[in-house]
Amino acid sequence: MDEEAPGRKDPGGAYGTPQKYDPTFKGPIYDRGCTDVVCCVLLVLAIVGYVIVGVVAWTHGDPRKVIYPTDSRGQFCGQQGTPNENKPFLFYFDIVKCASPLVLLEFQCPTTQICVSRCPDRYLTYLGAYSAGSPGDLEYYRQFCVPGFRNLRKSPIEVLKDKECPAMLIPSTPLARRCFPAVHAKKGVIMVGNETTYDDGHGRRRNVTELLEGAKKANVVLEARQLAMKIFEDYTVSWYWIIIGLVIAMVVSFIFIVLLRYLAGIMVWVMIVMVILVLGYGIFHCYMEYTKLKGEAGSDVSLKDLGFQTDLRVYLHLRQTWLAFMIILCIVEVVIVLLLIFLRKRILIAIALIKEASRAVGHIMMSLLFPLCTFFLLCLCIAYWASTAVFLSTSNEAIYKVFNETACQFSGRTCEPETFNTSNVTKACPDAQCLFAFYGGETAYHKYLIVFQFYNVFMFFWLANFVIALGQVTLAGAFASYYWAFKKPDDMPAFPLFSSFGRALRYHTGSLAFGSLLLAIVQVIRVTLEYLDHRLKAADNKFAKFLLGCLKCCFWCLEKFIKFLNRNAYIMIAVYGTNFCTSARNAFFLLMRNIIRVAVLDKVTDFLFFLGKLLIVGSVGILAFFFFTHRIKLVQDTAPPLNYYWVPILTVIVGSYLIAHGFFSVYGMCVDTLFLCFCEDLERNDGSPERPYYMSPELSEILLKGSLEPSKSADSQG
Repeated sequence: MDEEAPGRKDPGGAYGTPQKYDPTFKGPIYDRGCTDVVCCVLLVLAIVGYVIVGVVAWTHGDPRKVIYPTDSRGQFCGQQGTPNENKPFLFYFDIVKCASPLVLLEFQCPTTQICVSRCPDRYLTYLGAYSAGSPGDLEYYRQFCVPGFRNLRKSPIEVLKDKECPAMLIPSTPLARRCFPAVHAKKGVIMVGNETTYDDGHGRRRNVTELLEGAKKANVVLEARQLAMKIFEDYTVSWYWIIIGLVIAMVVSFIFIVLLRYLAGIMVWVMIVMVILVLGYGIFHCYMEYTKLKGEAGSDVSLKDLGFQTDLRVYLHLRQTWLAFMIILCIVEVVIVLLLIFLRKRILIAIALIKEASRAVGHIMMSLLFPLCTFFLLCLCIAYWASTAVFLSTSNEAIYKVFNETACQFSGRTCEPETFNTSNVTKACPDAQCLFAFYGGETAYHKYLIVFQFYNVFMFFWLANFVIALGQVTLAGAFASYYWAFKKPDDMPAFPLFSSFGRALRYHTGSLAFGSLLLAIVQVIRVTLEYLDHRLKAADNKFAKFLLGCLKCCFWCLEKFIKFLNRNAYIMIAVYGTNFCTSARNAFFLLMRNIIRVAVLDKVTDFLFFLGKLLIVGSVGILAFFFFTHRIKLVQDTAPPLNYYWVPILTVIVGSYLIAHGFFSVYGMCVDTLFLCFCEDLERNDGSPERPYYMSPELSEILLKGSLEPSKSADSQG
């Protein structure tokens, strides 16, 4: 940008005397050149490297390792196209050994594991089946022996010594594709079937509690998986109702935005009243539930005494829960009412700004659908990151280690199953086994896997922030073309949104890459600090915890500041086409010179938009609550039966907020752009015939009188 556009200030001073008004001038948004080219090149190279990492990960990775359980030889159970295709379950030869602390260290039981078509359903020992001489028992037993075992006449002592078959079979049930003892409690006594003891196949009677301990250690995250399975079941029976709820949220948001276009003043006041009423109803409902539980057995138990429960419905039977909800809603209600009282005059000015934003959105209606484009690109980023992460984490090779029940010098060393029986290990340690331990590797690729994972996370943040920045600068450019059109809408381009999108990609990819890179670096540091905090939870170093807490707080504040600065820098980039640093500096000082207006107008409109999102989310959330808890009599039989009804309710609430945020983000970006352009317009022009304002008469009528007029007069006198 070597040549100054008409009406631009002399760059030599802070804000020099602008040139005489030129009626052919269509605003500063058309005068621009390529910015931050170096960052653009870095982004392209980083994306090329990201694609290479993805291709390498997809070449070496195998997601089946996440889906299917693995036997002692590293083969997948239930995988199609393999000998284990019809064997989906993993069977432990001696699950009692899974109670060993080795499980927590190696995440592998020191016992043979094979894939089976079904779990055992009866008590049986190999010695008993062999001694009885029943072909049926031996044939049944053979399906739980290692693949390839055929010699049923082989001595039982040799079979058990070679670990070709388990010493015993116990009635089991499949859980997470693994066979676990069918343990249950009868009158407080742990039993399997109807027995409290069992024969371990070596002539000894053992207590069933040993099986229970082994089963617990064999699946360390058993309860978490059960919870996940129940949540998954809830999604399978309620997904279409969740979609209907999200569609309702989308329709309500769209209708609200359209009405805001034509009835901005009325809709804002309706929104304020409705939010107060919705919160008031929430307080009333909590009070009624609180009084209804009075005198009921168990309702006076405190939340602290109850502890954490995966079934959240338990908490709704406590009076303390509803009391806490009522207090929270009362505080929110009081805060909102007090803010409305103190900001009642400023709300009128904010409504004028929203009306102007509504006119801008009305001339660029495609802007309401543009968040869908941003959402689609973000989904691509998330999908690529997630798939690459899975392939990277599953691109290791099968590692086998020596497992031994007794002391052995070779225990824990790597081994090869093919040559293990002929090695010196079996001679020194007769009962040693070469079992699959985990997935890893010693190649250069495997050594740098952690680097690739870090690069994957970093690129995800960079690209996600770039997509968000592209959406912001596109909307800012479109709305800036509306503001800087002297004759609205005649001086606007035919397709302002597409024109702005093209300008952003053609000229300012580097600037967007620069801003998103700064934010990505801070976010990666925050993720690293969270990881360190998680690792230090068990440590007793209070100074380290304190220092880490301070760093987390500082970087959280830094991230918020960079997001605020980036947003306004993107607006200046869209308006003037300057590079990122210049735009960020100009935007920051422009806001600082108008800090009162920023606090009074911009933040009040943000508060009003927040109330709008709160109204939509609250309304849809209440509807979802009454539907999924079977409290709407007309559709009482239609609602699906659920394990946890909070699963679809929370999903609808979170989804509704994201949808409402997507629609209101267009208005928010429009208000921020118009406000920044308004501040710039005040400093560039004085409303005289030689230097007229670009703002509309309706906007100038509200914004240039009252408390804002003295600041303008002081500026002109100065």
